[in-house]
Amino acid sequence: MKKILLTLAIIGTTAFTQALFSAQNEGVPAFHDKAPAKGQALPSVWTEKQLADNGFTAPVQKESYKAVARMPGVMYQLPCYCFCDRNHGHQSLHSCFESNHGANCGICMGEALYAYKMTKKGWTPKMIREGIVRGDYKQMDLQHPEAVI
Repeated sequence: MKKILLTLAIIGTTAFTQALFSAQNEGVPAFHDKAPAKGQALPSVWTEKQLADNGFTAPVQKESYKAVARMPGVMYQLPCYCFCDRNHGHQSLHSCFESNHGANCGICMGEALYAYKMTKKGWTPKMIREGIVRGDYKQMDLQHPEAVI
């Protein structure tokens, strides 16, 4: 029950934040239009232990971080529509999961799960980015993220 309430709180806060910022912000948030250079190491994504040690135990939190850790090059090429590029200096969706930011944001988690799902279907990062821009990630079921991973 506690996990469900936490997830609902995250979704509610995210919806409010998205409504507030979408009216103020136009354009596509920051992303990289190419994969990281060969041999370029990306910053680490938080581990499940780091999440748990900081009180983030909801399935959607754990599964979204796993998705980013499994496909860092894809996530590096995607924008994040919570507009954290403007408030936190994030450079892509990958940046959201280098700290606890992604665990506090339903937009970040929804986009990460959407990107993972579509990559598994054979979509390219460009195709996924276009889907995110359209808002397709909003259809992700954050109550049942295990269906994606």
